[in-house]
Amino acid sequence: MNEVTMAGEGTSERSRSPWWERLPEDFWLQADGTWLDAVHPLKIHGTGALERVMRTSLATTVATAMLASLKGKGRIQEEFDALRFYEPLARVGDASKVFLPPSADLAVEARPLPGDDIRRFQLSFASPFEPLNPYARPQFEAMQRNRVAHAQHWCHGDRPRPTLVVIHGFAADPHWLNAHALGLKGFYRRGYDILLFTYPHHGRRAESGSWFSGQGLFGRGLVSFNEAPMHAIHDLRVFIDYLQRRGVERIGATGISLGGYTAALLAAVDPRLAYCIPVVPAVSPIDVFLEWQPTGLLLSLLMRQQGVGVAEMRGLLAVHNPLTYASPLDGRRMLIIGGAGDRVTMPRHLRLLQRHWPGSALHWFPGNHILHLGRREYLERMGELMERCSPTP
Repeated sequence: MNEVTMAGEGTSERSRSPWWERLPEDFWLQADGTWLDAVHPLKIHGTGALERVMRTSLATTVATAMLASLKGKGRIQEEFDALRFYEPLARVGDASKVFLPPSADLAVEARPLPGDDIRRFQLSFASPFEPLNPYARPQFEAMQRNRVAHAQHWCHGDRPRPTLVVIHGFAADPHWLNAHALGLKGFYRRGYDILLFTYPHHGRRAESGSWFSGQGLFGRGLVSFNEAPMHAIHDLRVFIDYLQRRGVERIGATGISLGGYTAALLAAVDPRLAYCIPVVPAVSPIDVFLEWQPTGLLLSLLMRQQGVGVAEMRGLLAVHNPLTYASPLDGRRMLIIGGAGDRVTMPRHLRLLQRHWPGSALHWFPGNHILHLGRREYLERMGELMERCSPTP
């Protein structure tokens, strides 16, 4: 099992530098593994091999969307110039300067939905989020669907109940998919309310003409990619305000992949969370993109053209990275869940996050990013943490 270490760790100069400069340049190339590899070799290496094939399809989709967004004379240079706006903010490491609190009086519309034995509501509001970078504002103002926030609320309705906020992954917004993956009906029957958040550029928020749900996340340029997590955090905090106005006292967050990354970021921004459970989160996006192909080829080409190294590129996107900020949440209220055979977000990414959250727990299952073998065990661990930090009446 490879244990990731920060380059130069132990020196006073390095200890003051940000994480993206201390992380080894070749982090994305390092060997990886977990203790489960020896226990379940067929499951780990078999699911890992399958996922390497699937990963190429995903990477091709991302690269195609990204390349289309950078067409036009001078567009690449313009995007990189605009990206440099964010690095000084990330270097300060003060989340309050980046994630500005939403207005406290925003009205959230709740519309009842037909269904089975679960009482469901469709929540929505017109998001007043404004991009931090002035360069991104004209493009954002031209959007229509993405500026309306959506969530589905599973609400018992008898009294305020502890609520689990669920954030989906890239292009994986269907509520039924996340409900199945995370056993949400079981948690609802145990007494929890559930709020399933729709990420910007996905589902009902995808702009007309999008090739697929989530295309706008990568298909509107690098600056827009930086703003999307900040938009997500803003809208999540509005929904948390809504829950608290209804009397909910304990709120936790979980999510898969991009959703896990965002849940971890929310734990760095909002002290109201009772617990945080990121599942297979991608912790250093630049290293993920470099390892994937053909995104690695495209990103490497863009970086060479602009004279940007790996560490600098990480810094340009670090403004929304959970590693950039200290979390107000006690590490004992954090559970990170990862697949030992995950080849979309390699195990070393999860170890980075665990080291950033002292006292947090890390649970491995013998599967990959999509195929979660041993899901029952990690759902049990989720339930134990939720009951400890946010017990049902």
